[in-house]
Amino acid sequence: MTRKTIGLILVLLLLTACGNDATQTPGLASSTPAPQISPTAAAPLVILVLPADISPRTSEAYQTLVYDLAQENGMRFQVRNSLSPEELQAELPELKVVISLPPDPGLAALSAAAAGVQFLAVGIPGISAASNLSIIGGADQAVDKQAFLAGYISAMLASEWRVGLLTERETPGGDAAWTAFENGYHYFCGYCRNPYFAQPYPSYPIVYRIPTDTPENEYTGWAAGLLDNYVKAAYIYSEVATAEVIAYLAEYGVLLIGQDTPDEEVRDYWIASIQPDVLPAVQAIFPDLVAGIGGQIVSTPLILTDVNEDLLTEGKLRDAQAVLDGLLNGTIGTGVTP
Repeated sequence: MTRKTIGLILVLLLLTACGNDATQTPGLASSTPAPQISPTAAAPLVILVLPADISPRTSEAYQTLVYDLAQENGMRFQVRNSLSPEELQAELPELKVVISLPPDPGLAALSAAAAGVQFLAVGIPGISAASNLSIIGGADQAVDKQAFLAGYISAMLASEWRVGLLTERETPGGDAAWTAFENGYHYFCGYCRNPYFAQPYPSYPIVYRIPTDTPENEYTGWAAGLLDNYVKAAYIYSEVATAEVIAYLAEYGVLLIGQDTPDEEVRDYWIASIQPDVLPAVQAIFPDLVAGIGGQIVSTPLILTDVNEDLLTEGKLRDAQAVLDGLLNGTIGTGVTP
């Protein structure tokens, strides 16, 4: 065997040995665990609770505001007509803020069951603040001032001062509205006597007080009493101001005043809305709610909105605004005991 042949054999043997070592070396894939993909955490959530029968314009205003605030703070947004304890628990822990308009969905119990959520009651009477429950225009929403101004404006516009009120029976707010409305009516026209005829019978204002256990579908029956007494302008207290009542009275040509923005169908008979200036207050308190700062009570001034300029003309509006200013600065009293 020549030296050339022996050298070739040795080279082949070395190559074979190297190949055997390579096949016995474990591959990297078999010794490295597969990468684990972590689920992406959901963005924080804010829920706006609006009643199903709220006017479209009011609903749009609140939804637009809270949606924009949620976007600015990197939050998701939902709007619901109600919020049960089970629905609340299902959204935890992502749920951070709940904003609710009346009727009260049970905010005291909901806030007690979710300490990590900040709740905001907007215009809901009878609510007490807590560490995670703040209030805008609740107990101090100035029902008496609203009703006083409504009585004044109604007397200003109704022919022969034929004015009426639809309110609640034997509730603090309903009773305050009754007293203040009558005082506002008389503040405008004294005893409202026409020099050409005696005070008409029955005496105005006509007041109907609906018991709190009355089903809503019976409210129009009470409103019919205003028509029976030839009422020309009426104030509808917020707790009984259903869309059906408003539409029913407007159908018969009664001029109306209340708290909430009306549907477009009744705009021709809607004098104005007297309501707390709530939206700026919601915007101002929202950063605190996101930061977990609760327990606040925010008072809001009253404003005249949705003014029908064909009814409340420039001079009359200026007169009404002067009375409102007096109510807010304390120079005009409503006659309701604080």
